[in-house]
Amino acid sequence: MLRRLSFRRKLFLYFSITFGVFTILVLAFQFERERNFSKSNFEVTLDNITRLSYSYFRNQESYLKKDYWLMDSLTTLTVDHDIRVSIIALDGTVVFDSDVEDVSGMKNHLDRPELQEALEGGRGSNIRDSETTGRSYYYYARTFPDYFVRAAAIYDVDVRDSLHVEGLFIVYLVLLFVVFAIALLIITRRISETITKLKDFIIRLTSGEKPPSDLKFPEDDLGAIGSQITSIYHELTSAQQEIRDEQEKLFAHLDALDEGIAFFTPDRRNLLANKNFIQNLNLVSGQSAIKPEELFSLPAMDQVVRFIDRTLASPESINPDALPNMVEVMERSSRFFNIRCMFFADSSFEIAITNTTRLEKRKRISQEMTSNISHELKTPITSILGYLETLQEDDVPPKIRKQFLKRALRQTERLTDLIDDISSLNKIQEAAESYPMEEVNIRKIIDEVHQHLKMKLDAQKIRVNIDVSKRMEINGNVSLLFSVFYNLFDNVIKYGGEGLRIKLDNYLEDRKYYYFSFSNSGNSVEEVHLTRIFERFYRIDTGRSREQGGTGLGLSIVKNAIELHGGTITAKSRPGGGLVFLFSLSK
Repeated sequence: MLRRLSFRRKLFLYFSITFGVFTILVLAFQFERERNFSKSNFEVTLDNITRLSYSYFRNQESYLKKDYWLMDSLTTLTVDHDIRVSIIALDGTVVFDSDVEDVSGMKNHLDRPELQEALEGGRGSNIRDSETTGRSYYYYARTFPDYFVRAAAIYDVDVRDSLHVEGLFIVYLVLLFVVFAIALLIITRRISETITKLKDFIIRLTSGEKPPSDLKFPEDDLGAIGSQITSIYHELTSAQQEIRDEQEKLFAHLDALDEGIAFFTPDRRNLLANKNFIQNLNLVSGQSAIKPEELFSLPAMDQVVRFIDRTLASPESINPDALPNMVEVMERSSRFFNIRCMFFADSSFEIAITNTTRLEKRKRISQEMTSNISHELKTPITSILGYLETLQEDDVPPKIRKQFLKRALRQTERLTDLIDDISSLNKIQEAAESYPMEEVNIRKIIDEVHQHLKMKLDAQKIRVNIDVSKRMEINGNVSLLFSVFYNLFDNVIKYGGEGLRIKLDNYLEDRKYYYFSFSNSGNSVEEVHLTRIFERFYRIDTGRSREQGGTGLGLSIVKNAIELHGGTITAKSRPGGGLVFLFSLSK
């Protein structure tokens, strides 16, 4: 039952019971104290009468001889005529009783309670009915050297009232209890308001709910504590959220890195590893599904493990201003890896594995490219220099001079085309963002290319069939798309021969791409060349290509421009002769 009560009611109940018990104890104590005080005052009156009676008796004893009935005049000396006075010998014999004329018939009074008490302590009192008179008395007895003197007051309403505790004190205590209960109700309400709000706050937290941010507490000490608790919670929550945000940024950053990174504790326990670390570790080890902690047992990682062992064996070598680190370059199955290990001040360490295969290949391609460019530039320049040196001679006939100038001009044009193609290709590969993208009409670009090359096509009697919608539009760059179709047509004109047929067809379309087929009916190309015709400076027939003025970069430009537009291109031999280029362009 108690468990079902609210905190406020429990608190009020506990305080009320405590104060109630305290009030009852105070009331009992004070009641007894008041009763004793009233009794003491009443007994003082009776004690005065006993002393006065004894004094009178002792002074008149020689005259009274044995006629103690003459002591009746003693009653006139008492303040209250209802007081009964008795003089009793120490053996219990009643000598005189103001209410009994003949005391000889009275029993021995030594066994009376008040006399027994007076015999032991000098004074004694008792309330009882008199055996002699049959009336109820309040007896008070005092022991003197040779007698007991007993004063008895009729125990009537007046005496009861004089001995009764004053009722005003009880009323006062009851009122005090009511006032305290009201004050307690107000105090418990304020205290319970704070406690209840804190309880609800904690329940919301434990149940996973978000507590209110505008929780108000009473303006007291307990309310200040509650406000401080909620404030600290919100600060901690905000700090935790910031930490989580930073962790997510770190995780996202690590996952976005091309570099594989893992962090380890001094006891070599893995704390964090991104996906590229696992992938690169598998490539280095030649195994699959390997765990980060297993790298310490890989033969391929011996050098790194030895470095880690040395560093952990001498922690004093870890200087925060110059943290220990090492780098190793290794090759595995035609792949190149850069492995770096670095320690931190707390002896934890980081291992990074970078797959540098692309960089190495690009480096080699760049070296080959430099060599090819040098070779391609050297040929026309050498030819131009040879013609110019010959023309310096004075005895060169005009006809020969004119012929040499034409050849030098042709080589100059070839050199210009080569430089332009190299520049375009480098720009596509290294500065693709410099080409602005916009909505362009593909058929319009194809028609411009066709018109631009019409004279050359007609000269070689090449027929062209274009099956592309005039409303086809994509997001692309006009200049690059023009280069794509120009180089495809120009390639046929230069190397295909006469009387050919060209067909450009948009054979398929889906939600993301347009698919094209560009075919010609010229000579077929051997399969060994089809996989390489998009490489820079690759020529199927080197002599014929140079003779026709080709730079060897046309199809490489086509491939890179199409990839920049989100598509792909492949080439295959056409049944019956010729080539087919299949490519796609993103919408």
